Amino acid sequence: MTTEMLHRIQFGLTISFHFIFPPMSLGVGLVLIIFGVKSVRTKDPKWRQLSMFWVRIYGLIFAIGIATGIVQEFEFGTNWADYSRFVGNIFGSLLAAEGIFAFMLEGGFLGLMLFGGSKLGNKMWLFATTMVVAGATLSATWIVMANSWMQTPQGYEIKDVGYGDQAFMTSFREVVFTPSFGPRILHLIAACWMVGTSLVISVAAYYLLKKRHVELAKTMIRVALPIFTVLAVLQVVLFGANQAIEVTNQQPEKLAAMEGLYESTTCAPMYIIGWTDPDNETTTGISIPCLLSFLSYQDPQAEVTGLEAFPKDEWANASLVFQVYHLMIDLGMLFIAIGGLACILWIWKRKLWDQRWMLWILVSSIVLTQIATLSGWWTAEFGRQPWVVWQVLKTAGAESPNVTFSEVAFSIGMFVVLYAIVFAMFISLLNRMIQQGPPEPEEEGASESLPDSFGEIFRHRSRVSSRGD
Repeated sequence: MTTEMLHRIQFGLTISFHFIFPPMSLGVGLVLIIFGVKSVRTKDPKWRQLSMFWVRIYGLIFAIGIATGIVQEFEFGTNWADYSRFVGNIFGSLLAAEGIFAFMLEGGFLGLMLFGGSKLGNKMWLFATTMVVAGATLSATWIVMANSWMQTPQGYEIKDVGYGDQAFMTSFREVVFTPSFGPRILHLIAACWMVGTSLVISVAAYYLLKKRHVELAKTMIRVALPIFTVLAVLQVVLFGANQAIEVTNQQPEKLAAMEGLYESTTCAPMYIIGWTDPDNETTTGISIPCLLSFLSYQDPQAEVTGLEAFPKDEWANASLVFQVYHLMIDLGMLFIAIGGLACILWIWKRKLWDQRWMLWILVSSIVLTQIATLSGWWTAEFGRQPWVVWQVLKTAGAESPNVTFSEVAFSIGMFVVLYAIVFAMFISLLNRMIQQGPPEPEEEGASESLPDSFGEIFRHRSRVSSRGD
């Protein structure tokens, strides 16, 4: 095993662990906004009760997501120094924009959101929550912009600066709006919302199984389940299909690896499940004839380019990419089935509340959506290899040359231990919050007496200070 491979393993480990948390926070944030809107419109205390419950969980997820995300910032310098030197003028500007436009917005309102529930009125708390979620969404957007540029780079030029080549930005618009950005951001945001709503559904289903907080649990499912089901359909028929077209046009080598297509083929099949044989360069499994050609070119007889049309040293690991891609696809189809069946049971004489087998499936949905989201991320990153910047910079030329094999191996071991402890703590704290359940409902009219604007907050503080004096 080479040092380059260890660098890749370490970065893959740390970013995969980090990627567990942002999708949950974005999705739970969406549900919090819905709860807040309902609270403002109906004045029903159950919506504020649910908001105060889920904002605690949001805070836990958000905190660990921030802590684990910082690790990647340092790894660009410690593990990928040559990459940072080569594209720092472009990649660094996008990360700086994330800090300026996203973190500042999140940080400015996070305290109000997390700790203002008992001190702010419904409208003010909803405003703070919306700003935090908007900031988190902007953060994800800038990160996807940076990664999309690595997938389909444009708007740059390479110059020799005396100590090696560097990429310089020539068009900010082209850098941020690369061909892959649009399909990828829609696909990712929808995936994040599915993960977050599946967490809400999972907790609600657990309460129904345990016959605890039954009415609140039903309310949570009524909000989250339709969103989950609609997004599951859109992911397959719209967002996923659009991204497949983008990959076909911009990264045909990746598409070939995703489908295990070694030879260029007309009426190319799309596999539902199967396996590749890299030695014999064949793929076997259950497939739908001509579907890949139709999805890629809207023509069932179109020719799809195979791996053999490209230099062999530029092939991704087809066996790995094929499996993680099809795991994502198969889980996506499963989500449509789960959401559709759950909605039918809900609508049909409200049978969902009594179907324990279905409730257990809903409990497991958070694990399945996390696996699907990680599989999609792995497909994008594994499928890009051996390039770190597509057709510009290979991964082998991006690593830090002065970091030794033993140093990287030791740090991987430390990360494994540390992340195991952090994950165990997260599960323990999350379970404690779930077991505690939603807080007691506020007395009628209590929230209406709280400040609902910045002016009211300042006047309230002024009155408190005067009484204190």
